[in-house]
Amino acid sequence: MDLMEAITQRRSIHEYKPENVEGDLLEEIFNLATLAPTHRMKQAWNILLYQADGKEDYSKAVLDSYHRKGFFTGYELEKREQLEEGIREFLLHIPHHALIYMERDEDERKYEEDYASVCAYIQNVQLLAWEAGVGVLWTTSPYLHDPQFSWDIGLDPSKFKLVSVLQIGYPKRIPNPKKRTPIKSKLKVIDTSQKADV
Repeated sequence: MDLMEAITQRRSIHEYKPENVEGDLLEEIFNLATLAPTHRMKQAWNILLYQADGKEDYSKAVLDSYHRKGFFTGYELEKREQLEEGIREFLLHIPHHALIYMERDEDERKYEEDYASVCAYIQNVQLLAWEAGVGVLWTTSPYLHDPQFSWDIGLDPSKFKLVSVLQIGYPKRIPNPKKRTPIKSKLKVIDTSQKADV
């Protein structure tokens, strides 16, 4: 698969087969993705990878955050328990959860450069994974903005920003492509040499 194929064929995956992706393959994908552009060679990306038994701790932290944010407020006990169990089973069924985080920088410009670089790293992960037959969903779930969630997974939210969580596994179903807006409607060319003669 060449680069154009990876870009045009990649899909966000929502349903996964139960088997884990091989550890060596995941490490290779995460490692090759480090060739993303990075200002001052900061390489600001860091990964917490939850899999196997580790997903129990992860799902508990997620559900605790949902409770704090009031997601289950207003439901009767039985319905609330059904919703919680549904979310828990959904999270446990996904083979791997990779939480991507970065160190915060007090300098706003450097902070934005680091964030942009981490996003480039994430896109590299998605494309490399797709080339290897592995599906990824890049999410920015509400709990990533919950300071207590950060503490629950061992990160000081005043020092680290949770950028995203990547759900990873072999695709069970590949969705159809969604139509993209042609770039012509978003592209404005500024070229003073093309001004008409007066």
